[in-house]
Amino acid sequence: MTDLIQSLVDGVALGSLYALAALGIGLVFGVMRLINFAYGEVITAAAYTLLLTKDLNVGLRILLAVAVAVALSLVMEFVFRPLRVATPATMLITTFAVSFLLQNVAVLWFGTQGESIGFLSDLNRAFEIGGIRIRWITLVSILVGGAFLAAIAYLLDRTDIGLQMRAAASDFTTARLLGVRATRVIIFAFILSGVLAAVVAMMLAVQRPLATPTFGFFVVIPALVGVVVGGLDRLLSATIGGFVIGFATVMLSDLLPSQSRVFLNSVLFGLVIVVLLVKPNGLFLRGAATAERL
Repeated sequence: MTDLIQSLVDGVALGSLYALAALGIGLVFGVMRLINFAYGEVITAAAYTLLLTKDLNVGLRILLAVAVAVALSLVMEFVFRPLRVATPATMLITTFAVSFLLQNVAVLWFGTQGESIGFLSDLNRAFEIGGIRIRWITLVSILVGGAFLAAIAYLLDRTDIGLQMRAAASDFTTARLLGVRATRVIIFAFILSGVLAAVVAMMLAVQRPLATPTFGFFVVIPALVGVVVGGLDRLLSATIGGFVIGFATVMLSDLLPSQSRVFLNSVLFGLVIVVLLVKPNGLFLRGAATAERL
C-alpha cells in the first residue's frame, strides 16, 4: 500500500508537469492551429538562462528565465505569423525546422555535454510521512502546477482576453466575425505559453539539473502525446491529456518488471495508439474542429 501511495504521489507530480507543458502547447494550437514542436526549445532556453545566471539571486534568475522564455516565444510568433494561412503540413514542417535550428544553436554555444544548472537543489531533499518519502520538489510541482492551472482557468473564464481565447479556440472564424482581434489573441497565447515553458523549465531544473540542448525536447514529446490523447481542440482536454500521460508514465514504470522498463515508452505509446484507434478525436472530445486560422 505504501508503494502504491508513493507511486500515486509521484504520478501526480509528473502529471502536473506534463499538464503545464500540454497547456502551453494547447494555448497556441487553440488560436493558430499550430502544433509547435519547437516548444521544447523555449523550455531549453529558460534552462540555459538559469545556468548562465548562477551567480545571481534566485528571484532575479526566475525573472530572467521567464523573460527569455517569453521573448523567444514572441520571436516564434513573429516567425510563424506568415504561416497563418498555410497548410497544417507546412506549419508542422516549419516548427520542426525551428526546433532543429535552435537545438543546433545550443550545441554550438554550449556543446553536447550537460552543465549543472544549480537551481534550488535543496528541494530534492525528502521528508517522510507514514513511511512515504516525498521530495520537496514533488510537493512543489503539485502545488505550483495546480496554482498555475487554476490561475489560467480563472483567466480564461473571467477575463475579456481569456474569453476571446476560448472563443477563438472553439471557432476562430466566427470569433473574428464577432470582433475578436486575431493578432492580439495570438500574441497573448504565445506570451502565456512562454511563461508556462519557464515554469516547466524551473521545476525540471531542480529534478534534472543538467542543461543540454535537448533539455526540453524530451518533455515536449510526451506532452504533445498528451495533447493528442486529450483532444487538440479544447484546452481543458489537452491539459488533462498531459496529466494522464505523466501519471501513466510513473504508474507503468512501477508496474513493469525492472528488466522491461527499457520498453516503457514503447508500451505507453502503444497504449496511446490503441486509444486513438478507438477515440481518434481524443478521449475527451466527441468532434473535431478544422477551421482555418486567418
